[in-house]
Amino acid sequence: MKTLALLLAALAVASPALAGAPVTLKADASDADGIVTLGEIFDGAGAAGRTPVASRTGASVMLNAQAVRLAAARAGLDWANAEGLRQIVVRNVAPTGGAPTGRAPTGSATPAAARGNVEVLTWARNITAGEMVQPQDLIWGKAALAPVDAPSDPDVMVGQVARRALRSGAAVAARDVSALQAVKANEVVTLSYEGDGVSLALQAKALTGGAVGETISVLNVSSKKTIPALVIGPGQAAVGPAADQLKLSRTTRIAAR
Repeated sequence: MKTLALLLAALAVASPALAGAPVTLKADASDADGIVTLGEIFDGAGAAGRTPVASRTGASVMLNAQAVRLAAARAGLDWANAEGLRQIVVRNVAPTGGAPTGRAPTGSATPAAARGNVEVLTWARNITAGEMVQPQDLIWGKAALAPVDAPSDPDVMVGQVARRALRSGAAVAARDVSALQAVKANEVVTLSYEGDGVSLALQAKALTGGAVGETISVLNVSSKKTIPALVIGPGQAAVGPAADQLKLSRTTRIAAR
């Protein structure tokens, strides 16, 4: 009976610790030395606030909210994430003139940085420049640092084209890819005009390349004039009221995201 009483007493003391201390996300998470800690992300972190979770080498770093929540739980903190956030942005507030004395400067290799545990998209294989990204080319992995423009949704990368050679295991960044060009520079394209009941089409020379929805420069072979035109498909560009409406519609959709 005495042993049972001691066990129950021990469980009573341990229970609050197992539950985790509740913390709240700061309205404006910021970091001054390049090593992001729990205390710089949450209010009420206490001694666990010194725990590093990521490194920052740019003006800001975007962290996966679920990875941060798990890191907090391992440190004995409980963040409910009632808002259902997917990403947490931590910005730089270092004063001009360098990092504070006594702490590692931004971008330096430190043991704290190596212990970062950020969940990011990574490349599943080596990809050559100009190659199209496929769904199987992206996998979730762990890294000490998330790129500033790290995508949270793999679907936005599928179908894009690699700007340069990409290494297997490296963290994915939006700047790694670009949209597939539907029109290439110096290509002969069909240039169409629609508006006010008038529909015309003629051959023109693309002076610049672009993806669908982008504006390129084309040369009207007949008039020798260079005009801006909207890429609407492979080898096709458009000008006039109908093209302007398409451009406005696309801009409105992007702004609404």
